[in-house]
Amino acid sequence: MAKNIDPKLKKIGDYLKLDEPSVFSIPEYQRAYSWGITQCDKLWQDIAAFIDNGGSDPYFFGTIIINCLENDRVLSLIDGQQRTTTFLLLLKALLIRLIKAVEETARDDESESLNDGLKAKRNGVMKILYKADDEDISDILKDFGKVKDITVLENRSINELHKDETKRIFEAVDFYSAENAVTKIPYKQKDNKFTPYFRNFKYFYEQLQLMTPSEVNIFAKNFLEKCEIIEIRSWNVEQAITMFNSLNSDGMPLLDADIISAQLYAKSGNDKEIFNKSWGDFKSKVNTLESNGIANIDTILMQFMYINRARQKEYITDKGSINVTTPGLRRYYTEINRELLNQPLLLCKELTKIAEIWIKIKDYAVVKLLLKFNENVKLYLAGYLSRFSVNEISEDVVHRVSECLLRLFAVLELVDTGYSSSKFKTFLFGENIKLVDRKVDIEEIERDFNEHISRTWTSDDIIREVSEYEKNILVFLNEYLYASSKGLKFYINEKYDIEHIMPSSGKNLPQIRLDADISDVNEFLDLVNKLGNKLLLEEDINRSIGNEWFRTKIQTSVIDKSGYKDSHYAIPTALVEDYRETTKPHWLKADIVAVTTKISVRISNYIFGVDRNELG
Repeated sequence: MAKNIDPKLKKIGDYLKLDEPSVFSIPEYQRAYSWGITQCDKLWQDIAAFIDNGGSDPYFFGTIIINCLENDRVLSLIDGQQRTTTFLLLLKALLIRLIKAVEETARDDESESLNDGLKAKRNGVMKILYKADDEDISDILKDFGKVKDITVLENRSINELHKDETKRIFEAVDFYSAENAVTKIPYKQKDNKFTPYFRNFKYFYEQLQLMTPSEVNIFAKNFLEKCEIIEIRSWNVEQAITMFNSLNSDGMPLLDADIISAQLYAKSGNDKEIFNKSWGDFKSKVNTLESNGIANIDTILMQFMYINRARQKEYITDKGSINVTTPGLRRYYTEINRELLNQPLLLCKELTKIAEIWIKIKDYAVVKLLLKFNENVKLYLAGYLSRFSVNEISEDVVHRVSECLLRLFAVLELVDTGYSSSKFKTFLFGENIKLVDRKVDIEEIERDFNEHISRTWTSDDIIREVSEYEKNILVFLNEYLYASSKGLKFYINEKYDIEHIMPSSGKNLPQIRLDADISDVNEFLDLVNKLGNKLLLEEDINRSIGNEWFRTKIQTSVIDKSGYKDSHYAIPTALVEDYRETTKPHWLKADIVAVTTKISVRISNYIFGVDRNELG
């Protein structure tokens, strides 16, 4: 028969003290240990303030939720992983200080009672960290090797890269032994080369070293005997997770991905080991995407929600209209479409496929350009590509649908209407049903975009908006269109700048402005940020030419003989060619106006589907 929930108010010392063979366990689906010095400092300051105020009433550290497994041998930390791990790191730092404090007071007859108190605190901490009986303590103090096989905290998280770090710290005889034993992260300097576990342990160690033996005794007594938590034990993981969602007492709200992955794990039944491997593979792929700023687990879950809703036509009303109201991730997966969680391996496979698609396409030039625009563009690109296997996807497959999205999101960049309007979100929701459906060919999708754009906006409107545009995203689009019209490769360097042909600042600005035939400062401010005065340029070239005259940028060099002539981008290269025979080239007001007009027509023609060869 299932046991009832068992909540108990416990002193920290009682909560952390486990009997053999029980261990605290961090379950497979938990996030990696993420507390840093900021959280540890707050914990320390809270305890210090509690002691300074007299420590009369107990200090409460929140609720910890445990799912009991294997006849209560494994105490799985559903809520309380970060705090429990940090408490234990603090205790190890405290033990090192207590051992030293006992030695410091051993030879002082006047400190006999303090020495006895310190020994009692030392022994109490050793009983927690090493599950030691009274008769074991002296043996351990003589030989710390005896604690090697004693485990108080095990880490099963598939998200944690440093599972053995606490064990290495707990088994060390002193601080320097721990420092030598722990992981050193390659290519990192100073404390950054250590994991959060050791950095936090070091923080507590250094704080405790500043204390006198008497202060250490008081600190240990207050922390272990006057600080409290509520421990809630459950014998049903889904019940424990539900409580976790409701209480979440550590002040760090769970990501939707944490809750969904926890429920997937809970529902994986006899396939838990297979699920852990699959989820770990998925998480590894997402880590690659996250480091490139493309996606995290929540955004992949969001993309699959959009795909699944489009496949099932979930947002089409009985009258055939489109309801663009979108549920939150947690509600969608755990309430509205909870059957998705009943097949953990299948859902994990779907999510992994989306991650693999992004890994494959992330370096395609058109994708890098598209991702400069509104974040929502990812939802529809992922929707279209979900119809293919990863092996079927190529730059040609991606190119045509990206062009459709690029044209519409270029309009969004220009107009005052937001993404949520019917001109964008409602249209895209309706189109997404076609995007995910392999039976709908790309030609039909292209026609839909063409018709929607032509029906909703006019070329004159777009030309006017581009001519007044002063931001930077369309600078990328302009380079893309120009390069494409000339049959040249478009690419985006890792390091690039938006270059102002006529500088927007600098010591030579008054003369540059005069040379450009601009007398009025306000007119200059209006012109300098127009598209006709901007281009893409490699960062190192841009930094070398600084705010120099146009003729310097075109013909000569400032540092290492680099200028527009050394760029791989199409537009600066074309400028060099255009002015090759000009003895003293200037970039004038008339040039900015003329080029802005040309760009306005180029981008408008592109948006309205004019043949690419006519966009030069």
